[in-house]
Amino acid sequence: LVYLDLSLNLLAGPNNSVPEFLGSMKKLRHLDLSYIPFSGRVPPLFGNLSKLEYLNVSNTSFFGTVTPMLGNLSNIRHLDLSWMQNSYSTDISWLANLYSLDYIDMSNINLSTIVDYPLVTNMIPTLKHIFLVSCSLQRADQRIPHLNLTTLEDLDLSQNYFGHSVASCWFWNVTSLRTLTLDSTYLGGPFPDALGTMVSLQRLDFNNNGNAATMTVDLKNLCVLPNVMKHLTTIYSIDLSNNSISGAIPPVVWKLPVLDTLLLGSNNLSGQIPSPPTRIRTLDMSMNCLSGHLPLEFVAPNLEVLSLSSNYITGEVPESIYKSQNMVFLDLSNNLFEGELPRYSIMDNMLFLILSNNSFSGMFPPWIKESFSSIVFIDLSWNRLHGTLPRWIENLENLFFLQLSHNMFYGNIPENITNIGSLRYFNLAANNISGLLPLNWSKLVKMTQKYPLDPWDEYYGFFDSERGPRPEIFSLVMKHKVLMYGPHGIVGMVGIDLSLNYLTGEIPDEITSLNRLSNLNLSWNHLTGQIPEKIGDMKSVESLDLSRNNLSGQIPSSLSDLTYLSSLDLSFNNLTGRIPSGRQLDTLYTEDPSIYDGNSFLCGPPLRRSCSGSNSTESGKKMPRENDPETIIFYVGCGWGFTFGFWAVFCVMLFIKNWRISFYRLLDRAYDRVYVFVVLTWGRLAR
Repeated sequence: LVYLDLSLNLLAGPNNSVPEFLGSMKKLRHLDLSYIPFSGRVPPLFGNLSKLEYLNVSNTSFFGTVTPMLGNLSNIRHLDLSWMQNSYSTDISWLANLYSLDYIDMSNINLSTIVDYPLVTNMIPTLKHIFLVSCSLQRADQRIPHLNLTTLEDLDLSQNYFGHSVASCWFWNVTSLRTLTLDSTYLGGPFPDALGTMVSLQRLDFNNNGNAATMTVDLKNLCVLPNVMKHLTTIYSIDLSNNSISGAIPPVVWKLPVLDTLLLGSNNLSGQIPSPPTRIRTLDMSMNCLSGHLPLEFVAPNLEVLSLSSNYITGEVPESIYKSQNMVFLDLSNNLFEGELPRYSIMDNMLFLILSNNSFSGMFPPWIKESFSSIVFIDLSWNRLHGTLPRWIENLENLFFLQLSHNMFYGNIPENITNIGSLRYFNLAANNISGLLPLNWSKLVKMTQKYPLDPWDEYYGFFDSERGPRPEIFSLVMKHKVLMYGPHGIVGMVGIDLSLNYLTGEIPDEITSLNRLSNLNLSWNHLTGQIPEKIGDMKSVESLDLSRNNLSGQIPSSLSDLTYLSSLDLSFNNLTGRIPSGRQLDTLYTEDPSIYDGNSFLCGPPLRRSCSGSNSTESGKKMPRENDPETIIFYVGCGWGFTFGFWAVFCVMLFIKNWRISFYRLLDRAYDRVYVFVVLTWGRLAR
C-alpha cells in the first residue's frame, strides 16, 4: 500500500490513539489522517515511514511536543502539522534533515521559544510554501547571511505578535515570493524599498495591524509609492485594511496593471475617491473618512464587489455604477448620498444590495425584479423612499433578508409576500403601512423548523477578506435595543418587525406556525382582537413586542411555554383577566415591571391587583373595556342623540315666534324666583 487517505473519519484506535499497524506500512508514500479525533502526542511511529512523501495530520487532537522523529522522513515533500490541539516544539532543527521538503505548515503549534526559525527554513532550499500562522513567534527581524530560499513562493506569518518595524524583517530579499501574508502581526513603520524588487509578488495581505498599542502605519511611507509599487506589475490583490492608514488614496495604486482586488477598509483615508482601475473586480474602501462626490465616470466593467460604506460621500450615485453588469455586491450604506434611485439598471446578477442610512428618494427600485433569480439580501432602510410595495416582490425567490424600515412606504403589505419561502428576516418598521396583516404566514417555510436553513458559506465570502469587504456591521432593533450584528449573526437572525405603522385588524393565528422566529415586533399599530391562543407554539421567540395596540381579551396561558423569551412587552392594550404564571414570565416582570402597563383590567401575580374570587377569569371577560364594540356603540349613540336634540330645539326656537317668546318669559320668571330666593336667604343669614 502506497496511498492511504483516512481523513474526515472516526477511525481512531483505543483511547483515540493512532493504530500501531500504521508504523509497519513501510511502503507508504501518501498518508492523510486530517480531521480524525486522535489524542495524545504525535506518535514517533511516523518516523518509521521512511518513504513517505506526503503526511497530513492537521486538525487532529494531538497535544504536547512535536516528535523530532519526523526528521527521519528524508523523502517527505508535503508536511502538514497545522491546527493540532495545544501542541508545541522547542526545537525544530530536525526540519533541516528534510532535504526534499516543498510544503511545511505548522500553524497553531507554539514555537515561542524558537528564535532561529528563519535560519532553519533557509537550510531547505527546496521549500516553496511556508505557513506559520498563530505560532506565538516573537520576532521576524533576524538576519540571514546567505539566502537559500530562492524558490519560496508562499509565506504566511499571520497572527504572530512581532511588534517591530516591518522594514527590518528577514524576507524582503526573497524576490521569488508570490504571496506574502502578514495579517495581525503588529508590524509598523514604512515598507522598505526592497518591496519594489519583489517583481513576482501577486498578493500582499497586510491587514489588521492598525492598533493604538503598535506603531501607526503612514500611508505615504507605507507604499513608497512613486518608485516602488509601480514595479509590482504582477500583483493582482492588495489587502491593507484595518491599519490606521491616513492621507489620500495614492494614484499609483490605480495604475497597477493587473490589480483586480483592493481592500483598504477600516482605515483613516480622506479626500475624494478617484476613478477606479478598469480591471478592478473587488474594491473595498468602507469605514474611512472619504468625502466629496464620486467621479461621474466611475467605470469598471469587471466590477463585482463594491463597498464604500461608512464614509462621508455626498451627491448622487453615478449611473455608471448601476450599469456594472457583473456586480453581485453593492454596499453604499452609511453615507450622505441623495437623489432618486434609478428606474433602470443592468445589474442582473446582484446578490447583496445595501443602501441603508442615506437620503435616497424615489420608489422601490423596479430593476430589482430583473435580479429575481439571484438577489438574496436587500437593505434600503433609513432613506426617503416612498410608494407601495410591488406585487412582483413575490418573484424574489431566493431573498432571505428584506430590510425596508424607516422610509415612507405606504399602502398594504402585499398578500403574496408570504410566497417568498426563503425569507428569514422581514422589517417594515416605521413606515406608513396600513391595512390588514397577510394571512398565509406558514408559507414562509424558512421561518419554521420544517426545513433547515441554507448554508451561509455560499454567501459569507462576499463579506470575507478573501474576496470582498470586511464583515460589515448591521443594526437591528430587538429587545428594545439597537443590536449590532456581523454577517454570521445576521444570517442566523429570523425575525419580523412591522412596528410603528398603521396596521389594523387581528393578528392571524397562522403566524404562530413560524416556530423558528426569534423576534416578532408588531408594536405601535392599531391591531385589535385577541393574542393568538397558540402563541406558545413559537418556541424560538426571544423577543415579543405587541405593545401600543388595541388588543383585548386574556393573555393566552401558552405564553409561559416560550422558554427562550428574554424580552416581552404587552403594555398599553386592553388586555383583561389573570396573567399566566411561569418562571420565565416572572423573571421578565422582575427585570422590567412595565411589560403589562396600560392594561387596567389585568390582575393577579405578579401585579399587586388581585383578581375578584375564583371567577376572575369570567368576570374579567365581562369587565367593560374602553374599546369594546358595545361601549363604542353606546358612546356614539349618545353623541348622535345629543347633537340631533340640540339642533331640533334650536330650529324650533328660531322659526316659531310664540315658542321663542314663551321660552324667554319662562327664563325671566325662573330668574326672578331665584333672585328673590337668594336675596331673602342672604338677609336671614346677615341677621
